[in-house]
Amino acid sequence: MSSTPRTAPAAPAAKRDRTHYLYIAVIAAVVLGIAVGFAAPDFAKELKPLGTGFVALIKMMISPIIFCTIVLGVGSVRKAAKVGKVGGLALGYFIAMSGVALAIGLVVGNIVHPGSGMHLTEAVKGVGHTQAEAAAEGPVDFVLGIIPTTFVSAFTEGQVLQTLLVALLAGFALQAMGRSGEPVLRGVEHIQKLVFRILAMIMWAAPIGAFGAMAAVIGETGMDALKALATIMIGFYVTCILFVGIVLGTLVRLVAKVNLWHLLKYLGREFLLILSTSSSESALPRLIAKMEHLGVSRPVVGITVPTGYSFNLDGTMIYLTMASLFIADALDQPMSIGQQIGLLLFMMIASKGAAGVSGSGIAVLASGLQSHKPALVDGVGLIIGIDRFMSEARALTNFAGNAVATLLIGTWTGEVDKERVQRVLAGELPFDEKTLLDASEDDHAPAPEPARA
Repeated sequence: MSSTPRTAPAAPAAKRDRTHYLYIAVIAAVVLGIAVGFAAPDFAKELKPLGTGFVALIKMMISPIIFCTIVLGVGSVRKAAKVGKVGGLALGYFIAMSGVALAIGLVVGNIVHPGSGMHLTEAVKGVGHTQAEAAAEGPVDFVLGIIPTTFVSAFTEGQVLQTLLVALLAGFALQAMGRSGEPVLRGVEHIQKLVFRILAMIMWAAPIGAFGAMAAVIGETGMDALKALATIMIGFYVTCILFVGIVLGTLVRLVAKVNLWHLLKYLGREFLLILSTSSSESALPRLIAKMEHLGVSRPVVGITVPTGYSFNLDGTMIYLTMASLFIADALDQPMSIGQQIGLLLFMMIASKGAAGVSGSGIAVLASGLQSHKPALVDGVGLIIGIDRFMSEARALTNFAGNAVATLLIGTWTGEVDKERVQRVLAGELPFDEKTLLDASEDDHAPAPEPARA
């Protein structure tokens, strides 16, 4: 019995992606910035506002993107219990991984002893105390700080956790409204498309920001500081690479059945952006968009990514561990294992809320030492000169950790389209760099959640 074969519908003509030129320009800008930093350090220092301005433009978009993503994700879910399950699982995972990162940092730090042979000057002593005074809010202040002054101030003050709280409340309210809340959800979806389009426009300024940021840091640091502190820098970078490759790689392979290097390649442009700006926050909006495109459901992405930026700071944990041991060795005041664990558990709590902002790690380090072993605060100034380079490794590791966490939480909760994940990572479903959203999304309804696997 014969039948007429069905002809497959013609595939729409693929739009040519010209954004790869943008990231080639970013690489060129970084190289040029390094050259200018070495050739004319005084001039290079004056270029710092270029990098600061670009990061500020990106951060300007973070609150509205988080708000739209969470409201759409939570508001379209029928049962509030699902959101609670995702949030509880995410927080449990974040605490466990922070412990693992601390343990790895302790092991490497006690083997390498990176601070041996350093010398302290009076000028260096003052820097640490200044950082400690500038840091430090207690746990009560941190919790109260999550509550914004007004509903609108959550968007104007740039606090990720404040935006997260307001967005969750709005999402749950829309969820309770049922069908009468659907027009609001459609409106929020249109706002999300607008915000992502603005972000895509801002990204074209990335080469200018990368040039200014890199030139400034090279001009300020110079080669002498890099040589003197090469041991801790190399040790820290190697530790971060081992953590990402072994710990995160094993987890994502066993749980999500995904090759880590394929995932990191998919996020390659975001890593380049972080490398050039030294802030993982600069890539937060793109991580949200890319993880949704990958096949993780909106509720999981909307809750895991913003929360992870405050609570899942694997790179910062490793940094705090190794920097503490470095300073103790440099001042000839080595700590016992018990003292090390006590100090670092305190820092693990103190670091929550220090999102991926360049320079936040040094403030947490100073305040932690001030609270637990004040004599070591004098040594914080020893690593100020290379903190910018350490910040890059922290930000890259934090970003990789949050990408993996999103995929793992999605897998554990059955909110990942596994077939789509494989197709996206194989390059069959390219990410739309122009809109940062899937063109296939229905313009008149919230995007459906991916099929459970």
